[in-house]
Amino acid sequence: MFNAKKKGENEIDDRDLFAFTRYKPGGLDHLCKATKFSKKEIRQLYQGFKQQCPTGVVSEDAFKNIFSQFFPQGDATAYAHLVFKTFKQHYSNTGNLNFEQFLSVLSALSRGTVEDKLKWIFGLYDINGDGYITKQEMLTIVRAIYDMLGNYTEPLVDEHTAKEHVERIFHQIDADEDGVISFEDFSQWCQKDENRAQSLLMLDTVFS
Repeated sequence: MFNAKKKGENEIDDRDLFAFTRYKPGGLDHLCKATKFSKKEIRQLYQGFKQQCPTGVVSEDAFKNIFSQFFPQGDATAYAHLVFKTFKQHYSNTGNLNFEQFLSVLSALSRGTVEDKLKWIFGLYDINGDGYITKQEMLTIVRAIYDMLGNYTEPLVDEHTAKEHVERIFHQIDADEDGVISFEDFSQWCQKDENRAQSLLMLDTVFS
């Protein structure tokens, strides 16, 4: 996500990492144990984080700006807000995220177990955090994805297309047809085909 400097340029050590982010004692060793990243990877990620967020924390506005750099063809504001909200629910009540929290998210999404990834994706779609995904919540996420992808969606979509998309996918996942999607429903649907979870996470606009 970040353009990290090459190894050797202003490399951090444990003391620098501890001072900048105000972590618990342990520095790099602590982060290696808490995540699935190596010391080299953590240093590289830290350099990119520090460039983008020199105060040591990510605010929602800064997070939106980062997202917009990757999706200049659309409007990433709504989706970035929803993703950041999910981050805060898991790791922070202050309105900002520090580097350790940010690193934990990356670790769970890139190297976590299947269940780790499914829980995070489910949390993104479960906007109000009540343990269920409603059709309206799914529509909100899909609209935000389409807005972000902008002209990159093929074919171009409108409100009617988004609603049709949600109707089709929602009924596939809602196996017991009770009008809401539980984590059990979601997990069973995704684990039938690993590409389903990946497509939800990677913002594909075509679902199986």
